[in-house]
Amino acid sequence: MDLLRIYGTAENAEKQQKRFEKMKDAFAGVYGDAEGTCFISAPGRTEIAGNHTDHNHGKVLAASVDLDTVALVRKNGTDRVRLVSDALRAPLDCELTYLEPSSNEAATSLALIRGMAAGFKRRGCAVGGFDAYVTSNVLSGSGLSSSAAFEVMLGKIFSVLFNNDAMSAEDNAVIAQWAENNYFMKPCGLMDQMASSVGGLVTMDFGANPAKVEKIEYDFARKGYCACVVSCGGEHGNLTDEYAAIPAEMKQVARLLGGETIRDVEDKIASSLPMLKNKVPDRAILRALHFTDENRRVEKLVECLKNDDLEGFFKGIIESGESSWKLLQNLYVAGSQNQEMPLALEMSRRFLTGRGAWRVHGGGFAGTILAFVRLGDLPAYTEYMEAVFGSGAVKPLYLRPVGAVRL
Repeated sequence: MDLLRIYGTAENAEKQQKRFEKMKDAFAGVYGDAEGTCFISAPGRTEIAGNHTDHNHGKVLAASVDLDTVALVRKNGTDRVRLVSDALRAPLDCELTYLEPSSNEAATSLALIRGMAAGFKRRGCAVGGFDAYVTSNVLSGSGLSSSAAFEVMLGKIFSVLFNNDAMSAEDNAVIAQWAENNYFMKPCGLMDQMASSVGGLVTMDFGANPAKVEKIEYDFARKGYCACVVSCGGEHGNLTDEYAAIPAEMKQVARLLGGETIRDVEDKIASSLPMLKNKVPDRAILRALHFTDENRRVEKLVECLKNDDLEGFFKGIIESGESSWKLLQNLYVAGSQNQEMPLALEMSRRFLTGRGAWRVHGGGFAGTILAFVRLGDLPAYTEYMEAVFGSGAVKPLYLRPVGAVRL
């Protein structure tokens, strides 16, 4: 596999090669040798538009990035998955003869291993034991979806080692979402897993079954721009209830209008405001309105990219962020005096107006924002933002053209 294509620059490719050599040494140190191993990589993802719409069958624009979770793996001839990671406090040992979900394992990596194995078995696919050494630079809490990258990586391992790599990227993503919902016990949508598994710059329509996925060719770097995330501080790993409230409230509105998701009733919402008022919380109504606007916005943004209308694209990105702030209300936790994400967005507005774009990134409430910055402005923007949010807060991203892959 061409590392330059995956990681963007010769410098990054060289860094990854050194990373892989260290992984071989670490694997041998744990399991005795590294003979017969292979590398599996699954990328993090950046959400470009479609904030919190996937769980109500909305439309999304997303891309895989050069930050990834990588496993060095080998069959071990048993029914146990043994996994060591530089990010985990202790090795994981998962017995594959028992694949039922357990509340005691909720929100753990062990739950995801068990859930992915169960998902493959449900589809009549083979699973088996393997040894793995895993590293990841998809930082937890970064909004780049470290959990989805881990799930998708596991699925790719089962596909490569036991199923002749026959599992499609789309089906791997569906299994990963199912595992996160039913084993990790987080009510996520499908966007994170699909973006990581399929890879590239992709638009996804979750109103179709199966989801309609279309790759889009667009090179921001050739236009003189870089996408980057800014870590604003705050930890969003303990905000599951905040995330869960968004789809739940949207579905309250949907049920009142005779549907199951907002996608089912989106054409009715604007005309139904008098009926909705006082029957569902006002915040639920605003979140439903965000969905309808964001769905149309994704379509416009895709059209802008296809027509090379970068000005229109940036205008839509800014509008997406404003909608998340005012209607979706996922920039900070209610009652908190720390509002790092609004501060980062306001600083970005002051710096980037007329020469870029900015919006909330990922789930929100804490974590990161997304900015499109001129390459020539990147050093100054980095200095400006890191003076407030700390050294290393700004992370430029290369939009990786491939998803989960055997290297």
